[in-house]
Amino acid sequence: MSQTQSLAVKTRAGLGKGACRKLRAQDLVPGVYYDTKGANIPVMVEHLPLQKLYSKTASAHVFDLLIESDGGQETKPSLVWKVVHHPTKPRITHVDFYGVDLTKEIEVFVPVEVVGKAKGQVKGGLLEIYRETIEIVCLPMAIPDKVVIDITDIDINENVHIADVTLPEGVKAVYDKNYAVVGILTAVAETPVEGA
Repeated sequence: MSQTQSLAVKTRAGLGKGACRKLRAQDLVPGVYYDTKGANIPVMVEHLPLQKLYSKTASAHVFDLLIESDGGQETKPSLVWKVVHHPTKPRITHVDFYGVDLTKEIEVFVPVEVVGKAKGQVKGGLLEIYRETIEIVCLPMAIPDKVVIDITDIDINENVHIADVTLPEGVKAVYDKNYAVVGILTAVAETPVEGA
């Protein structure tokens, strides 16, 4: 993983809808930082730096949250836990940060990227992606950007199951059943429905 990103936030005293509305009018996003011990700290953050950070880290990368308060500044390794977007505008209206212990494994979802052209596709089969993301467990600093699955050797009516996916060192998939992540299906010709 590349250099750790950072984001500066300030603690906020005003709570409730009215206070949050005032912050948004100043291009600030209200949020909450939840730490590893269960405490929560109401914070506010400038919209543009938050949007830039979220576009790079999404919810799967640890960054340094710089929390400024009357008592000074603290640096907390964190993840973006939850983001609320405006229903019609390209804006974040609320954010939750989650503090992480860098020495303890955590569970996160990371995106799946499919590469290659499957044998089955060459024969006319259709690629079906069953899971856009998969759940993994690893140390916070070992979270990969994505999980890459090479489908070159997959034939028609074959699947890649989660147990077959190659993951980076120190990263394990979380699952109860060995589910299919991607597969190649037989192309079925459309048949007219009787009485239609």
